[in-house]
Amino acid sequence: MNFLAHIYLSGDNDLIKIGNFMADGIRGKHFDTFPSDIQKGIHLHRGIDTFTDAHPVFRESTKRLHEKYHHYAGVIVDVFYDHFLAKNFKNYSDEKLEDFAARFYQSLEENYDFLTERTKGMMPYMTKHNWLVSYQTIEGIERILTQMDSRIKNDSNMRFSILELRTYYAEFELEFTTFFEDIRTFSSQNL
Repeated sequence: MNFLAHIYLSGDNDLIKIGNFMADGIRGKHFDTFPSDIQKGIHLHRGIDTFTDAHPVFRESTKRLHEKYHHYAGVIVDVFYDHFLAKNFKNYSDEKLEDFAARFYQSLEENYDFLTERTKGMMPYMTKHNWLVSYQTIEGIERILTQMDSRIKNDSNMRFSILELRTYYAEFELEFTTFFEDIRTFSSQNL
């Protein structure tokens, strides 16, 4: 799962959302200097990642990409799944995606002192380009994958996976829908 799903799966607590959002940039077990709810978010993020990587439906999605994108297949599917969550957000929330994203960006500002340096550096780009809302379109996903590609020293070619997204769109969306019910249950039990 990518940013949108991790934030969404964190419930209504802003600090848990922030911890879940920042967790990829926090290594090891030494994060006890953060407030307890941010720590909960970091633990939740790691649990979601473990659950996701082992889930048979998620693995089915990655198989479609593995030959061409190798170990980046999972990263790509994370982004694809965020696209389907954004596109179908009204099925999962009474709140509009635009409002959900704006509230999250505001909570980052309000809790700026708790953020990692990496997160502080990412914030201006995230808010300026409204990443969470941009996931709704294939063009938005393509921009995100291209940006990710440019940050990776090895040329992962993730930006070209849009072809597979277009080709297998219905299959990926069905897999997302099936998987997302399970990850929602898992997350709510681990909040």
